[in-house]
This record gives sequence, structure tokens and C-alpha cells, in this order.
Amino acid sequence: MRQRPGAVHTDAVIDPAGPDELARLLRKHHVEPKRSLGQNFLIDAAVRDRVAEAAGLGSDDETFEVGAGAGALTVALARRCRRVVAVEFDRHLVPVLREVIGSTASIQVVESDVMRLDLFDYFPSGGEVVTGNIPYHLTGALLRKLLETEPRPRRLSLVVQREVAERWTATTGASLSTIAVQTLAIPRLAFTIPASAFIPAPKVDSACVVLEVRNQPAVRVDDLDSFFRLVEAAFQFRRKQLGGTLGRISGQGSTTAAARLRELGIDAQRRPQTLTLPEWEAVYNAFGRRADG
Repeated sequence: MRQRPGAVHTDAVIDPAGPDELARLLRKHHVEPKRSLGQNFLIDAAVRDRVAEAAGLGSDDETFEVGAGAGALTVALARRCRRVVAVEFDRHLVPVLREVIGSTASIQVVESDVMRLDLFDYFPSGGEVVTGNIPYHLTGALLRKLLETEPRPRRLSLVVQREVAERWTATTGASLSTIAVQTLAIPRLAFTIPASAFIPAPKVDSACVVLEVRNQPAVRVDDLDSFFRLVEAAFQFRRKQLGGTLGRISGQGSTTAAARLRELGIDAQRRPQTLTLPEWEAVYNAFGRRADG
């Protein structure tokens, strides 16, 4: 595998990114994959290397890996950066992970629920690159934790369900998650991953999506939490016309709301999923304080 100049070389000789080696490790440590935890192990070394490469790591970078599992991605990341903090929730998998990484000094294994971790303890200056194969049930909450809490990472490079990646990167037909992600980051769908690249194979394909975290939110509003609450409230009526929805949310009535939208250059008959970020900014600044108060 191509090494970046100055990257850390691990001493690991075990590569679990293959079905035979993974099966041996899991048998040895009496581990059965848990669907309840969204455990799908990557068994395609070529795909694993593409995932590691997509993170865009340099030799001085630090990485926070969510759900390290058996360590297939962990060892590939360690070859490309200075330090990897590998978090794994399943205590039965941690011995597998430790055997795979061996005595590689640049990898720190943390047995914990990622949602309970304070990243400040590991990256007090922020600027880390977050990587990992993210279970579907954790995606939304984890993204909020990573993007809305200071100090923030500079990049997220995540394997998620393909449908999730497509929502995050959507240019039309936006969802609430589209607005939330694109307000705080610039997302890019790097490549798709077939279900067959995992054991056990998930029911749907996955994708590697890269989010470059913005220095400042893409919208200029006085209260970002209030902004997201307004957007969320509007999306609860995504099939309704915006004039009626904002009239209901703000208490102004649909006629007044439609008139205010016209002043903003927004057709009151549009649906929430058609608005761009600049339009949402304008809507919040016109309706947000009333909707929140």
C-alpha cells in the first residue's frame, strides 16, 4: 500500500479486512456480530483503503474513529496519520481490536459509548478528522454532537447508508438533515459501497461521504438553535404550502405570512424542501423570533 511521506508505520501484521482473517479473530474471541449495534464488518481491503484515503489525512493529522470494530480501518488510518483515537462500544470486540493493532503506539483504544465521550478530553484544540462506519440508528445524534459542539473537527469522512449520504449531499428535494448538514459543513459523496463488502451484509448499500466543516455556519442568524427549530417545524408540514405553514407556526395567519414571503421574493405556494440555504436564512430572519417566542 502506498504510504504518505512521514506517515506512521504500524507493526500490525493482522489485517481483518478479509473474511477468513476476520472469521478467525471473531472465533478466537467468541464474538458474534450484533445487528442491534449495527455491526457490519468491512471485508474488502480495496474498499477499506479507499475509505481511509478519502479522509485526506496528512502525516501530522489526528483522527477520531467511531466504532473501530475489529480494526480494519484503524490500521489503515494509522499508516496515514500521526494519531488515531479508536472508540469501540462493544467490550467483546475490544480484545479483537487490541490484538489487531498490536503495540502500535499511535493508536489509542477507548472502550466507551461515543455519545458519552467529551471530545475535548482527546482533542482540546479541535481540528481532528472524524472517521468511521456509522450505524444508522446513531447517525443523526452523532452528527449533531460532532458539528454543533465546540471545538469542532475540521473534516468528517464517514461510511453511512447510501440514502443518508444522498440526503446530506442533496441539491434538490432537501430534507431537514440536508439543511442541518449543509449549514455546518460542505458535504461530498465520495463513492458508494456495495452491501457485499460487509459481513454480515446490510440490507442496503452504503456510501463514503466527506464533510468539510465550515469555519462559520452558512447562514447568518442570531441563534442557530432557533434557526434549526424553525426549519424542523416547517418540515413537519413538508407537503403543505410554505405560506400556510409559516402562518401557522408564527401565529400570523397564512395571508400575512404569504405577503411577507412575497417581500422576500419567495413564492408562498412552495414547499419547505424546495428552499435554498439563503432562502431559509431570509425566512428565519423574517419569522424566526415570532415562531420561537
